[in-house]
Amino acid sequence: MRCPFCGFEETQVKDSRPTEDNSSIRRRRFCPACGSRFTTFEHVQLREIIVIKKDGSRTAFDRDKLYRSIAIAVRKRPIEKEQVELIVNSIQRQLEVSGDDEISTVQIGEMVMNALSSLDPVAYVRFASVYREFREPKDFKAFIATLDEVANTDFSDVGEKE
Repeated sequence: MRCPFCGFEETQVKDSRPTEDNSSIRRRRFCPACGSRFTTFEHVQLREIIVIKKDGSRTAFDRDKLYRSIAIAVRKRPIEKEQVELIVNSIQRQLEVSGDDEISTVQIGEMVMNALSSLDPVAYVRFASVYREFREPKDFKAFIATLDEVANTDFSDVGEKE
């Protein structure tokens, strides 16, 4: 594995352990050239999944891109990296066992929305704002109003200062 810091190609594995859901292996690595430490994950890929974007173009499913988009939504929230990893693992597993070789970004977005709705309301609204392309503050207000109606959850104090 190449070092992401200096590019040295002979890094060493210092520790390996399965993730909480046993769907991947977490490896702590060390670069003898620059002394840096970093983590990698090894995942099983059952088959190639093609993602159909909104413009109709097709691209290979990118697990890291999914992770990054969820990580942005949960930034500065009381959510551990392991929780994000579990969501990504779950979504990837759902995609692989679905039997479909192609899946739309809309379907993936809905899977993320479902996962975030039960994890953290602020992260859920953050993700929705990008996924549903909110343009004005009233878009947020309308979305939160539907959440209040459907889930009977009080989000009225979200974003308010005490």
